[in-house]
Amino acid sequence: MTAASVVLVLVVIVALGFDFTNGFHDTANAMATSIATGALQPKTAVALSGILNLIGAFLSVEVALTVTNAVVKIQNHDGTPKGALTADGGQALLIIVLAGLAGGIIWNLATWLLGLPSSSSHALFGGLIGATIAGLGWSGVNWNGDGSKLDGVVGKVVLPALLSPVIACVIAAVGTWLIYAIVKGVAARYTDTGFRWGQIGSASLVSLAHGTNDAQKTMGVITLALIASGHWTDTENIPFWVKAACALAIASGTYLGGWRIIRTLGKGLVEIAPPQGMAAEGASAAVILVSSHLGFALSTTHVATGSILGTGIGKRGAAVRWRVAGRMVAAWVITLPSAAIVGAIMWWIGDLLGGGLAGAIVVFLLLLAAAVFMYLRSRMQPVHAGNVNEEWEQGRTASTDRTPASV
Repeated sequence: MTAASVVLVLVVIVALGFDFTNGFHDTANAMATSIATGALQPKTAVALSGILNLIGAFLSVEVALTVTNAVVKIQNHDGTPKGALTADGGQALLIIVLAGLAGGIIWNLATWLLGLPSSSSHALFGGLIGATIAGLGWSGVNWNGDGSKLDGVVGKVVLPALLSPVIACVIAAVGTWLIYAIVKGVAARYTDTGFRWGQIGSASLVSLAHGTNDAQKTMGVITLALIASGHWTDTENIPFWVKAACALAIASGTYLGGWRIIRTLGKGLVEIAPPQGMAAEGASAAVILVSSHLGFALSTTHVATGSILGTGIGKRGAAVRWRVAGRMVAAWVITLPSAAIVGAIMWWIGDLLGGGLAGAIVVFLLLLAAAVFMYLRSRMQPVHAGNVNEEWEQGRTASTDRTPASV
C-alpha cells in the first residue's frame, strides 16, 4: 500500500468513528421524551432507534451530496476535481478531511461528557471548515456556492441552523396547545396511555428521519476522501459500500445509548408529559424530513431541542428550565467555531510533520488519546439506563451512582 492509501484508510476509519459518536450523541433527539414519559423502556428505545437509523440512512443521498460539495471547493468550473487537491494520491485533501473529522469527534465527546446536546453536524462542519481554512485559506471554503441558489456553507448549513430550531419550536408549541385543547376534560389516565402509544410512532419517525439526515453527513465525508484519492469521480452519487458502512456505524452508536444527553433533554429542560412528547417528536420529524429532502444539512439536535422547548411554551403552567436552555444555546453558538479551531490545530500538527503519512498517524493518535481520556473521565459519574430518569437536580447532569454501564 502507498502512503496515500494508508492515509485514506485512516480517514475512512475516523469518519466511521465520527458516525458512531454521532449515533450515541444524538440518540436523545429521537428517544429522550419517550424515555422520560415511560412510553418506552430505555433499552428498548435505543434498540428501536438504532434499527430505524439504519433503515433511514438508505432513503436519500441529498444531504450526503451537500457535504461532498458544499464545504470544500473541490471542483473546477467544469465539475472535475481540482488537480492541486488530488495530486500525490490526494494527500493534501485527505489530511484536511482527517483533521476536520478529529475536530468534530473531539467536540462531540467533550459535549457528551458534559451532557450538553450540541450539534454533531456543526461539530463536523466546524472541523472541516477550520481544517480547510488552515490548509487552503478562506477561499478554499465554499461559502455561498455560485450564487444561483441556496448553497455552500451559508445556504446549506448556517441558515438551516438559525431557522430550524425556531420553526420546530413554533410547530411543537402550536401542536401542544391544540392537543391539550382537544383533550380538555378527558381524564389524564386515558390521554396519557393513548399518547404514550402515539409517542412510539412519532419517536420512530424521528429516528427514521435522523438516519436520512445525519448518517449521510459521514457518507459525504468519505466520498469526499475517495474523490481526493482518485477512487471516485462522481460528485452526484455515493458508493453503496459507503452507505452501508455509515448506516451500520450510526446504528451501532445509537444502540449504545447516549444516556448523558438523553437525561438532559428528557429531564433537564422541560418536565415532559406524553401529549407534549408526541407533539415534540412530530414537529421534529416533520422539520428533519423536509430538510433532508431539500438537502439542508441541519442539526437534528437543534430541531429536537427546539421542539421540546416549544412543548413547554405550548402547555399552560409548564416549567421550563431556562438556565439549562441557556447552556444549550451557548453550546450551539460555540460548537462550529470551537470545532473549527480544533480542526485547524490538528491540520497544523499534521502539516508540521510533513502533511503525509507521519502527520496523519500523529493526528490519529492524538484523537485516540483524547477519546480515551474523555471516556475514562465519564466513568467517574456514569449515567446509564438505570438512572437516566432520576429526578433532575439543578446543575447536575449525571448521577453519582457508580454502577458501571454504557454511555
